[in-house]
Amino acid sequence: MDCLRGDRLTVLALNSGSSSLKFGLYAVGASDVTALLSGDVETKSAGDTRHAVVEIAKRLTDAGMPVPAAVGHRVVHGGPGLRRHCLIDDTVLGQLEAATPFAPLHIPPALSIIRYASEHFPGLPQVACFDTAFHTTLPEVARTLPIARELRAQGIERYGFHGLSCESILRQLEPDVPARVVIAHLGNGASITAVKAGRSIDTSMGLTPTGGVIMGTRSGDLDPGILVYLAREKGFDAARLEEMVNRKSGLQGISGLSSDMRLLRQAAPSNPDARLAIEMFCYSVRKQVAAMIAALGGADRIVFTGGIGEHDAEARAEICDGLSWVDVRVSVLPSQEDEQIARHVRALIVSP
Repeated sequence: MDCLRGDRLTVLALNSGSSSLKFGLYAVGASDVTALLSGDVETKSAGDTRHAVVEIAKRLTDAGMPVPAAVGHRVVHGGPGLRRHCLIDDTVLGQLEAATPFAPLHIPPALSIIRYASEHFPGLPQVACFDTAFHTTLPEVARTLPIARELRAQGIERYGFHGLSCESILRQLEPDVPARVVIAHLGNGASITAVKAGRSIDTSMGLTPTGGVIMGTRSGDLDPGILVYLAREKGFDAARLEEMVNRKSGLQGISGLSSDMRLLRQAAPSNPDARLAIEMFCYSVRKQVAAMIAALGGADRIVFTGGIGEHDAEARAEICDGLSWVDVRVSVLPSQEDEQIARHVRALIVSP
């Protein structure tokens, strides 16, 4: 059939963001991936999500593309029960719904996309590819959070994210992957990961994608006493705290203007808050990169990726300016999450 010729599987990869749905159609062989068509569709509501899936299917048809044999989905967090890429069934859907509190910005739209894709492509295998899977190699000293044992037993630990992006960076560095790599995935969401001998050994995000460095609208790491203070003294409930740390902090909160680094750059010459937001972002990333170098015992390569990491040369320069004490090669590589999704789908669908 068209979707499977020889050992090549045609896979549709869907990657949902906060305001758009990226897609890529790939012909995936045992050792190579060929992009057939890619793009994105704007999504700002559940109705837009359904429309986006329909629009993607229309674009594939209009371009004369083969019907996909399977659909792969980027899923940011699967909670403690889902740490490996897997075929999606009712049990998995239930586990994903239960994991929503771990990533409330990301899991609901991903579930919506999965359901609409299942409706529009009935009978096709649907595969969940988890950003947390890459970080299952974290050693106990990095994975464990400094809280009581009974809480840790409930799955409260460092999970790590942007795993598909990290995998794609390592693949691009092949065949000579450096022994010690720091990957700085910098975009609206941002994280820094230490990779030793191809395995994640530490990463800046923790239980949720809110922790770590300053991001577009997310606070990154905060003194936990701030949340206690706001709850006790200012009457903040859980919903208001979540709104603050996920949607009204970071570059947006500092600048009071925007979460978009490009707009902050334009405003910075005359707006001191915009300048401060940029400076704090770069400072936050620089400190976390240095921490990962310490975790690795040195670094052979620092790789910048993500929207800011790839395209904002000024930010890269500001970050690296404070790292002149380390003799390390710096690279800029694109994040190829969708290709990684396609590879994982083939590995699950096609028997070796």
